[in-house]
Amino acid sequence: MNFITKIFQNRTPIQTTLTVTSANGFHLRPIAKFANEVKRFNATITLHAKGEHIDATQVPKILSLSLEKGESFELICEGKEAEEAMQHLKLFFEQLMQDDPQEETIKQIQKSYQSQTLKGETIAKGIAIAPLVAYETTHQTEQKELSIAQAIAEVRDKLARQHNNNKQAQEIAMAQKALLEDPLFDQVFENIEAFQTLITQQINQLKEGKFASRIADYRDIEQQVLSCLGIKKRLKLPNTPYILVAHDLLPSEITLISQSPIRGVILQSGSSTSHVAILLRSEAIPAMIIPKKEIPLTPVAILDANSGNLVLNPSKEEINQAKVTQQQEQVQQKISHQRRFEPAKTKRGRPIKVLANITDLTSAKEAKELGADGIGLLRTEFLFMDHKPLLHEQIETYTQIFELFNEITIRTLDIGGDKSLPYIDIPKEENPFLGLRGIRFSLWEKDLFKEQLLAIFQASKQSNKRKKIKIMFPMVSDKQEFRDAKAMALEVAKKFNIDLSSIQFGIMIEVPSVILAIKLFDKGVDFYSIGTNDLTQYLFAIERTHPTLKVPPTHPVVMSALKILIDTTRKPISICGELAGLEEATASLIGMGYDTLSVSAKLIPTLKERIRHV
Repeated sequence: MNFITKIFQNRTPIQTTLTVTSANGFHLRPIAKFANEVKRFNATITLHAKGEHIDATQVPKILSLSLEKGESFELICEGKEAEEAMQHLKLFFEQLMQDDPQEETIKQIQKSYQSQTLKGETIAKGIAIAPLVAYETTHQTEQKELSIAQAIAEVRDKLARQHNNNKQAQEIAMAQKALLEDPLFDQVFENIEAFQTLITQQINQLKEGKFASRIADYRDIEQQVLSCLGIKKRLKLPNTPYILVAHDLLPSEITLISQSPIRGVILQSGSSTSHVAILLRSEAIPAMIIPKKEIPLTPVAILDANSGNLVLNPSKEEINQAKVTQQQEQVQQKISHQRRFEPAKTKRGRPIKVLANITDLTSAKEAKELGADGIGLLRTEFLFMDHKPLLHEQIETYTQIFELFNEITIRTLDIGGDKSLPYIDIPKEENPFLGLRGIRFSLWEKDLFKEQLLAIFQASKQSNKRKKIKIMFPMVSDKQEFRDAKAMALEVAKKFNIDLSSIQFGIMIEVPSVILAIKLFDKGVDFYSIGTNDLTQYLFAIERTHPTLKVPPTHPVVMSALKILIDTTRKPISICGELAGLEEATASLIGMGYDTLSVSAKLIPTLKERIRHV
């Protein structure tokens, strides 16, 4: 390639279309992460959507687009590292969408009260009994020799240094920092009013959009900057138990109220997906949204967020009943956490194994701390997404994870569909979810597959020999695919003189054809694990990220398929899809005969306790 050609290529824009697949839309937190990633590259990177061209580092402008699930935008890269940036950012965005699960709609139980009640939307479950207290602040002005630019810089630094055990709070702080790092805030402000006018302009762009709930973040950074300038607003909080009634709250105020004797929160506006709502859930503060301008401040009230009722002036009997329920919940939570390391057995003494779905070493350690009996699904894609890992990198990572548990199921690389690798040119397909995906990709990219198998074998060899290592092939649809994959594994083991006596080989059941051929698979497969998310997708021919078409996870057809599988196979079988953790599915799955469930780590203590009552 000559010099002129290189210059031409560096200046020729390249572009791709990215589609928002998260049900939450392309909102502040993923936008902030994406913009931060864009800054890594020596390239001009812009985003084109809804008739606007926006610098991909400008968080406020991207947020103002209010890109919802199903909407797309063009990512355009130009410059020295345009090609590298495009490949990386495409994968990074796809991973952002996958890592941004929809906030679950909280199901309210049916309960009625004799006293006057107000109905609301539940933000965080629980029961609180205390006086209703109105949101109230005091204002104080101090003389500070800071310019507005210095105050903004101070808040940026403060947000960057905000580290605590609350992952959600950290992510929100980083997102607010990204807003303040926008060039909009680098201008010279003549006075405080000019700064506040800019904030108001940004808020007005969000008022009618999907992300109106992010207005509170602008209000929050405004208040933090003003505080640095000496204009302080302080919350007046009681020193005795109370339920706070507020039009809305700022994310930074949740930390303050969580350190007070607060028992619950009533918001008169807002959204269950707002940052305030997310933080209230993370702090386990019972909360509801009741969109009424006036809420009577009674000397005692029951906030029953489980049923969506705010009971005003409850009777003694209602208070006593609420206290009983409250105590039962507290005891249950405490018991679940205390007993998380104990085996889960049904009322009749039947043991149910509760394993963890993990994505890396950090989530493996979390699973260990939360009482996982083992690893039911180790997704290995995290090692491969940015670069091709060296053999020793894989061995080291697998070994560290294997050391934590005696039973580990590791899934070989699951690439294809909505996942690709920047260093491998996968042929373009009209229907990638029906093409070169999972085990088909590995059998096509044999060298990568063999190296991963070798790394798993070597890690297993370095670990304690008592450990049971299960290697699971994804997206198998035909018995020959399993045969070819296992033959390749045996070939690698023979070449490097590796003993496979502690290794088992199994498959993910995600494709309906396996259900019909399960008896044939039984002849060669050591175990199965059902990925209910993909199985549902292929049973109904509905892409699981489709913006409008949905299938309930407990649809009768899905449950029928699971019943057929457990009744037909004679090999060990588990469930590692979303269904395994759903409260409404636990009794049914155990009743069918399933005795191994694999879920995200945070669900383990409550799932174990739920099993003990089946």
